[in-house]
Amino acid sequence: MQTRRSLLKLAAGWTAGSYARIVGANRRVRLGLIGCGGRGLYDAGFMRQLADVEVAAACDVWLSLAEKARAWAGGEAAAIQDFRAVLARKDIDAVVVATPDHWHAAVTILACEAGKHVYVEKPLAHNISEGRAMVEAVRRTGRIVQVGTQHRSAPHLAEAAEIIRGGELGNVHFVRVWNFANMSPDGIGHAPDGNAPGDLDWNLYLGAAPEHAYNRLRHGPTFRWFRDYSGGLITDYGTHRFDTVHQIMNATAPLAVSASGGRYVLHDDGDQPDLIQATYEYPGFVLSYEGCVFSAHGLGGRTPGLNYYNARGEFDRPNGMAFYGTNGALFADRLMWEIYPDLKPAPWLAGPGELTHETRIARRTRQGADATRLHAQAFIEVLRDGRKCPCDVATGHASSTVAHLGNIALATGKKLHWDPGRQEFRGDAEANQLLGRPWRAPWAALFRS
Repeated sequence: MQTRRSLLKLAAGWTAGSYARIVGANRRVRLGLIGCGGRGLYDAGFMRQLADVEVAAACDVWLSLAEKARAWAGGEAAAIQDFRAVLARKDIDAVVVATPDHWHAAVTILACEAGKHVYVEKPLAHNISEGRAMVEAVRRTGRIVQVGTQHRSAPHLAEAAEIIRGGELGNVHFVRVWNFANMSPDGIGHAPDGNAPGDLDWNLYLGAAPEHAYNRLRHGPTFRWFRDYSGGLITDYGTHRFDTVHQIMNATAPLAVSASGGRYVLHDDGDQPDLIQATYEYPGFVLSYEGCVFSAHGLGGRTPGLNYYNARGEFDRPNGMAFYGTNGALFADRLMWEIYPDLKPAPWLAGPGELTHETRIARRTRQGADATRLHAQAFIEVLRDGRKCPCDVATGHASSTVAHLGNIALATGKKLHWDPGRQEFRGDAEANQLLGRPWRAPWAALFRS
């Protein structure tokens, strides 16, 4: 196994040359895909729609997935089980990191030190300390790291930002974010521990996470329901919307957080809460986050003809954001926004004939679309022409941190006060212990100086 020192030496020889080749006259970009599940193929698929982009290596701890992705990539793509072999290849310009959350930090940091640029899926990291280490790695190496919070590339959400920042909604001091689904009664179900498939490197899958026997629920899409590998609904779905709240409200970090919740309905093998409500205090506004997996009705009512993200039935509205202003409210999700105006005030002692139904602003709607294609392809164009990254590592760390803060507040049962500059809680040693976690050997030694 390569040590951190050897990887730093590798990076020293690659930092300038790799970047020059990407942005120079030769516009060809060779990608390494690390994590070959559905999301990785989705991201990389959009990237390779652009001319002169190829997936040169497909890597997954489950070699069967890597082989399938290799066949999908075509050409001379290689199937690789250990991501370090991808980072050692001098012909790879950038990597797409679509692993479970607990691997984001190690792969991204080592990729930067090996001279690679990175597109990493959200949330940025498993915890706040790992996210901060990723930000520092980018500053140290000068690599480009774009985070897969594709809302940043959605034109309709940029319009929503203009509406609210321009004052059309009036003063906005309350924001809601919700992620709902109905997984009752069985959740992710139950599965016994057992033997891993023969071509799955289970020890490598665990990486820095605590040791645990193989269990099929801990691998694949259901990994998100285990604290060892993820932060649950709030990090998986909430991070996107926190990033949009920051974009629209021109905010970067809350100053205080409290949370309530637990496991009330689901009795599966997961250990994440099935309900979490977190309240964040920002300068000038309050944000309420609600995550619930035993009801799909995060907000009632829909406008006929509009498409809503993840809506399955006639009435459910499971994901979204609401911005409440003095002139009306703007509701938005990944696919749309709509404005519901407030009425102008009527005299307190008005008679029936004196009541007014005049609105303060106009009712408006806007149908948008999922922006993953735009966001993924923007990464290639950033490498080629140096344009501004739509969501850089610091921006992605800020939005991911909001989700982690909610989980820490729930774990402690306290109202916590956050210092964004120092990246720690004010006067709370217990909460600060939850900013990160010890890494399992041998990964614990990887980033020691």
